[in-house]
Amino acid sequence: MTPFPHLLAPLDLGHVTLKNRVLMGSMHTGLEETGDWNRVAEFYATRVRGGVGLMVTGGMAPNREGGVFPGAAGLFTPADIENHRIVTDRVHQAGGLIAMQILHAGRYAYGKDCVSASAVKSPISPFVPRELDEDGIEKQIADIVAAALRAQEAGYDGVEIMGSEGYFLNQFLVTHVNRRTDRWGGTYENRMRLPVEVVRRVRAAVRPDFILIYRISLIDLVPDGSTWDEVVQLAQAVQAAGASILNTGIGWHEARVPTIATSVPRAGFAHLTARLRGEVTIPVIASNRINAPDVAEGILASGGADMVSMARPFLADPDFVAKAAAGRADEIAPCIACNQACLDHTFSGRLTSCLVNPQACHETVLRYEPAGRIKSVAVVGAGPAGMMAALVAARRGHRVVIFDRSPRLGGQLNLARRVPGKEEFDGLVAWFAASVAKAGIDLRLGVQADVADLRGFDEVIVATGVLPRDAGIAGQELALGYAEVLRGAAVGARVAVIGAGGIGFDVAEFLVAGGHSATIDAALWRREWGVGDPADVAGGLVAPAPVPAARQVWLLQRKPEKPGRGLGKTTGWIHRAALQAKGVKMWGGVSYREISARGLRIERGGVEEWLEVDQVVLCAGQIPDRGLADRLAAAGIAAHVIGGADVAAELDAKRAIDQGARLAAGL
Repeated sequence: MTPFPHLLAPLDLGHVTLKNRVLMGSMHTGLEETGDWNRVAEFYATRVRGGVGLMVTGGMAPNREGGVFPGAAGLFTPADIENHRIVTDRVHQAGGLIAMQILHAGRYAYGKDCVSASAVKSPISPFVPRELDEDGIEKQIADIVAAALRAQEAGYDGVEIMGSEGYFLNQFLVTHVNRRTDRWGGTYENRMRLPVEVVRRVRAAVRPDFILIYRISLIDLVPDGSTWDEVVQLAQAVQAAGASILNTGIGWHEARVPTIATSVPRAGFAHLTARLRGEVTIPVIASNRINAPDVAEGILASGGADMVSMARPFLADPDFVAKAAAGRADEIAPCIACNQACLDHTFSGRLTSCLVNPQACHETVLRYEPAGRIKSVAVVGAGPAGMMAALVAARRGHRVVIFDRSPRLGGQLNLARRVPGKEEFDGLVAWFAASVAKAGIDLRLGVQADVADLRGFDEVIVATGVLPRDAGIAGQELALGYAEVLRGAAVGARVAVIGAGGIGFDVAEFLVAGGHSATIDAALWRREWGVGDPADVAGGLVAPAPVPAARQVWLLQRKPEKPGRGLGKTTGWIHRAALQAKGVKMWGGVSYREISARGLRIERGGVEEWLEVDQVVLCAGQIPDRGLADRLAAAGIAAHVIGGADVAAELDAKRAIDQGARLAAGL
């Protein structure tokens, strides 16, 4: 008997039956823009072979003005239809179902031709949208209907109409953007007219068995957003207009509340889906921060949803469902919601991938083929780079030995997992441990491998990581290193952190949290970020009530700029906001003069001062630990150097894992 009976149960939509309750949610990968449709098709077919019940593509623009950026993919021409048919044919050959998301960006479109309900500029785009007149609104409706028909012609099994996250249809719903006084504005009946009319017209145009998903915003998390009564009213109207399924969206992109980052509690918004499910009769899908089969099963078993949407977990592991069904949940590579290779890439105009799975979106170009000649491979270092290299090499058939001087594997991941809000790294380390064991790799922990140990191997991979950089500050022997602090060294009530990169921010969060993490307490997390109930306040925003900081912390850097500028594109603001809420003083342009029993003497803006702190923590960068690599070279033993031992750039697990995978794929 499966441990996930609700997750794996079929779902009858009346006109089609889904084989399980798992939706692979929409993700913009950038693959369509490459023009390599075989690559697009293989991305989706790989996930079908992994057992997903229904997939939704990344957002396809219904017209040029609605694209998220100039040149964004869509279905505009007969050639587009033929290209998309390559995808749908491949999916159907693999036994799957796929719907195309129709996404009109409205004022979020990054182009001068953007349009919206009113000429209200978005804070995440420099362009003021053009307010649509009656003819302009009719054109947008007609274009969305035409996109649905083209999707049907291209072989898609349905469409998802994007009505959440602050995109075009969502913009008409709220007075935050819709300032109109005609029949498309004013009362809520008028403001919801556009999404309801779109659903009605699409349903009338497509065939009866065509799946029509409407993505509805449950909580906008912006001022003057929708009330809960309005959400319910819209859901019931969309159902009456012909939607097959309601998928749920959380928060607008401009909201100053995180909704999908790793610090957001798992299933942190599923309670709202459960509430909506009682108001409609069509299936309702829960979404946001559902990344493990037990979490999804719990939502379904409690009656909180009819399906669950997981997007990024299918980047991390395309075989998520198949492994869950086979009782191999411990082998599912976990999505840690880091955003580093997915959303950060998307919003930087780069092709999406995954920190945990470098093959994501590279299925046709990064292949782990059986080795032509079986080799003995030594890997020194059981951090992320070394473990990924070992796993890929073993998968290809090589005989692999891992050495690490630590008594446990994980390397610097074991430091990251101690930071509040990074609990997902626990699962990543556990997955690496389980995968190494099941791959039959010879794991030798607590062993300081040197030249003599590595003679005779066909390939030697050095992944020995990093060492702290010498900060060059007088009295620095009185300071603590970041690793000591994260491992539990005692610090006082007032702490100065030198270095405001990713590690410095992590250490500051560790220090102010005082051993407590809101990420594992959804109610506390909502209070800290000011997430209320849309039944009580429109948009669901209330005043944040952060728990007082455990310590007073100064986060300092030499660069004369705002600390945190180098953090992740989609997560940096979260870290800055979290520390600001805890009263952390973040200063740039600081010169360090001396560390003493009195504290830290600095110069800032031409003025010297003492920070009378109990402890100074050094997070002033790293250098590659290349000692072993140099000794091997001196002994005439060729070695591959990867990860931090190659390039020390913060604690860059994304680069390290990718480098390890690509090296091992070519051995």
